[in-house]
Order: sequence, then structure tokens, then C-alpha cells
Amino acid sequence: MQTTVRSASKTVTINTGGPVVIIGEKINPTGHKKMAAALLQGDFDYIRELARRQVQYGADILDVNVGAAGVDDVALMPQVVRVVAEVSDAPLCLDSPNPAALAAGLATVTGKALVNSVSGEEARLQAVLPLVKDHQAAVIGLTMDDNGIPSDVEGRVAIAEKILERAARLGIPAEDVVIDPLVMTVGADSKAGLVTLRTIELIQQNLGVNINLGASNVSFGLPDRPTVNATFMAIAISRGASCVISDPMKMTGIVRSADLLLGRDEYAMRYIRYFRALPKDESQLKSSKT
Repeated sequence: MQTTVRSASKTVTINTGGPVVIIGEKINPTGHKKMAAALLQGDFDYIRELARRQVQYGADILDVNVGAAGVDDVALMPQVVRVVAEVSDAPLCLDSPNPAALAAGLATVTGKALVNSVSGEEARLQAVLPLVKDHQAAVIGLTMDDNGIPSDVEGRVAIAEKILERAARLGIPAEDVVIDPLVMTVGADSKAGLVTLRTIELIQQNLGVNINLGASNVSFGLPDRPTVNATFMAIAISRGASCVISDPMKMTGIVRSADLLLGRDEYAMRYIRYFRALPKDESQLKSSKT
């Protein structure tokens, strides 16, 4: 199944058969003090640099989140959308818990955006899905509902089915819904990663839709988090994740390697292009580690 998103000049296709699409996560103030300060100060130069740098490192889509404390996210979301579009042709993923901010951003986007996100929570379904339909966008569906995140595979798949059913009622096709099976920390539950991996497999088998993943939660509280995150992401891609929200400066090499080893990169051309696009010093550094 294919999910397409577009900017004014570029189309990106998320495909269940790969290769994996990378959504750059850095334009987000959550846990990012410098980004939060930039939003509060209207420092759009920093945001422009984040957009450019993520694309240089392999981001296919750019996530845009302006939800910092003290920020008018409804007013700021369209401004940041325009700023990012000035310096990048990457399609956008609009990320906010505030439906009004999503609406303001969607009204500004040229092309077809991805909305991050809806869930199985009733209020969220009612607030977000009509926006997705009205603006002909695509949407990420989180496998959580009013009772929280199920600890079992079947519960998460049931929520995915609910989101797809409610989207279909509004005329949003299945190809415009990307399901995120969510991952909890294995430091608190050693089976948490396995539940997510099995959920990915079952969604692929039963629903056939594209699957998004954010891997960083899996390692919370553990030493050497980057290694755990990278390992989990590679396994998840092999199980069927077709889209990842991540830091491209850290994770693109892992994603490109996984695609290469899964036979999705003829003659390793995408892998080689990734290295050629890196700043010269960093490309040499990565090559020297071999």
C-alpha cells in the first residue's frame, strides 16, 4: 500500500514494501531547550538551519511542532510552516495536540501534509479526522484510546482497526492512514519491544497499511540508549515498519543499511548517495570507522 504526501514541488511515497521513509523530528521543542527558546524569541534562522540540516542528512519529510510553553501555537504554526517551506522542498508532517494549531498549519501547507496525529480516543477522533478529510491530508494513527496504551498486541490492533473504520466513515481511504503501534520502555517491561514488533507484524498481515515508528521510547532509562534505539529500529524495519520519526543525523545510516540488507537498494545506490550528501568531514569520519 502506498501513502503519498507532497510539498509544492516534491512527492514522497510511503510504501509497505519500502524503502523506509524518514521523518525528521528535530523541529520540535519537546526536550529541546534551544528549539523552545528559538520559538519564544521568533528565531526562525535556527529553524531554517534545522530544516536544511535534516534534509542534508536524509530526512524525506519534516515534522513541525511548535508546542512550547508560552507560545501561541495557533499563530506560530503557519509561520513555521512557511519558514520551513522557504528552505526545503520536503513535505511536512504537522505535529500538535491542539486541533486549532493543526487547522492553521494545514490551511498554510501547499501540497498534501501528514498529520501527527490521531488516536483511538473519542475526542481526538472527532477533532482531528474531519481536519484530515477537509484538507485532503494523510494521518498517523496511534494505537492508544481513552483507556491508554494496551499492553497486548490484540488491543493495539483493535484500536488500529477502529481508527481505520472511523476514517473510512468520513471518506478517508486506508492508504491515507499510517498506523503507529507505539513502543514502551523495555527498562520497565522487558516484553514491551516484542509487543510492538508483533503488533507491526499483525497490522501488516491483517490491515496492510503503512506503519510508522518512533524508536526512542524503547530505551528510556537505560545506558547507551543510541545502541538500543538503533537495534530496535533495524528489527522493526525488518518486521514491516515503513516510516520512522527520528533524528536523521543519528539514524539515517541505520535506516539506509536496513533497506540495503533487505534487498531494497539496488547496487547500494541510496546508501552511497546518503554518504555523498554528508558534510565532507563527517563522511570521512564515518568511512574511517569501517
